[in-house]
Amino acid sequence: MEMANAIRRLSALAQESRLGVFRLLMKVGPNGLAAGEVSRRLEIAPNTLSAQLLVLSNAGLIRARRDGRSIIYSVDFDAMSGLLLFLTEDCCGGRAEVCAPLMKAVTSCCPPPKRRASR
Repeated sequence: MEMANAIRRLSALAQESRLGVFRLLMKVGPNGLAAGEVSRRLEIAPNTLSAQLLVLSNAGLIRARRDGRSIIYSVDFDAMSGLLLFLTEDCCGGRAEVCAPLMKAVTSCCPPPKRRASR
């Protein structure tokens, strides 16, 4: 990852409500949430949320997809993984035990996504 991309992504997360949106979307996983549901859960006004979602989207951290009349937002897990790898690529100075808890958390945090039933 280029330094400029990392800075853009970290800058997008460096604001309380955007970080809250990102963490909520991380929590719900790959299926994501409708914008209205994010607004309700985090008690963020819809117009404010739209601005926050735009910043996260422009940074490449989240994706949007249309589902009927709703727009569903979800984390771009490849982008998030790339950022984490960028931040830790030179970790530990050759002492793997220092990063072991982080690596364990990253590799054990995410169960496989639930598959949607075919229509």
